[in-house]
Amino acid sequence: MSDQTQIRTRFAPSPTGYLHIGGARTAVFSWLYAKRYGGKFILRVEDTDNERSTEDSIQQILDAMAWLGLDYDEGPFRQTDRWEIYHSFIKKLLDSGHAYRCVCTREDLDEKRELMQKSGAKPMYDGSCRGKDIPADVGKPYVVRIAGPKDGKTEVEDLLRGTVVFDNSELDDMIIMRTDGSPTYNFCVVVDDADMKISHVIRGDDHLANTPRQLVIYKALGLKPPKFAHVSMILGSDGKRLSKRHGALSVLEYRDMGILPDAFLNYLTRLGWSHGDQEVFTLDELKSKFDLDAVSKSASRFDLEKMTWTNAEHLRKMDNKALVKISGNAFEGIPGERLETLLEMLKPRARTLVDLAASARIYLEDGLEYDEKSVTRFLTSDTASLLSELADRLEIANFGRKEDIETVFNEYLEEKGLKLKILAQPVRVALTGGTVSPGLFDIMAFMGKDKCLARIREGARRGRG
Repeated sequence: MSDQTQIRTRFAPSPTGYLHIGGARTAVFSWLYAKRYGGKFILRVEDTDNERSTEDSIQQILDAMAWLGLDYDEGPFRQTDRWEIYHSFIKKLLDSGHAYRCVCTREDLDEKRELMQKSGAKPMYDGSCRGKDIPADVGKPYVVRIAGPKDGKTEVEDLLRGTVVFDNSELDDMIIMRTDGSPTYNFCVVVDDADMKISHVIRGDDHLANTPRQLVIYKALGLKPPKFAHVSMILGSDGKRLSKRHGALSVLEYRDMGILPDAFLNYLTRLGWSHGDQEVFTLDELKSKFDLDAVSKSASRFDLEKMTWTNAEHLRKMDNKALVKISGNAFEGIPGERLETLLEMLKPRARTLVDLAASARIYLEDGLEYDEKSVTRFLTSDTASLLSELADRLEIANFGRKEDIETVFNEYLEEKGLKLKILAQPVRVALTGGTVSPGLFDIMAFMGKDKCLARIREGARRGRG
């Protein structure tokens, strides 16, 4: 539990590609933690990598967050707009002696690394420019390096992992400004988190190795670091590194697959967090129950089937009016009340919005695609005459009431001495093209007399060959 007045979390993606599962989960955890304690959630775009950062990636990230409903209280801030702030802090470090200029060339550095490797030492900068007080007008290209500690240890207090200790001798004097004047990632992160008063940094454990380096910068600047929580990575269902073959796509591709945003958010939250045995959560439940003390230290496994199951659970519980709204133009031109009736029938069997739209087309469009195996099995010469006679009998039925349809249907079965199962599947195949559908009389009432009778008669024709 945390002090509600102090919580400020952030999501800080690098726009070098689309928003994927790992980044999205980090955003969700940070957002939920802020919501849980009435805090603020800040969005910051870390676009210092000029070669790889793109405007398209930034827009994709913003679109993905909008789809998920991850509203931010401040931002989006872009690091490329904050150059002056970074340079003021670099100057402060140079003036205080906590940073220095380095004129070692790439060739110099390569030679040093090669010698270290040959001697069995870890390849790292040897600090040869440290203490030389190289001026800004040296007349050579230079970088600025932090003057880090050479002995002792740096301890990272992690909310999930406890105390993680790093030997300072393993940390070389990191570059904080490149020769072109651009500040580096680890330096910008420290300045931004301090300047934006971030209280909790929730991020992937791939950043854990960066944390001692960042703590060195915090200390040099005399700044109080935030609390850190490094979340374990997400693996594929086979326990290997997550990739597209496991179904790991960009967030917006899941939207296009027909996944509901609340279901996706629910599933992402359950990747590494639990609340008893509960699997399905409303958004309000997640906001009120999520906390870091229930986040697992172990890697979680992404399972596309489990995510789709979660989506189906949300789909079944979703209000039909909201479902119509979120479906966009998938049901364009269909009156709202009539569509809500159809969705109520179809959503118990649907797993995604794409499934739902595909199954709805069977009842809304004039054409029909048949499953050939179902046709071969149920639309036979034996059932052809039954279907034809049934269509004639149904001419008198009031299709506005499914009870009337059922009465006529059952009267015909009784007259013929047949059980319902003998005729139900042939009629279902004739009406829908397959053997799976909502209740037979429900769909007949929805489709109406003309369409039903035309399809039943077409089924009889197919049975006769």
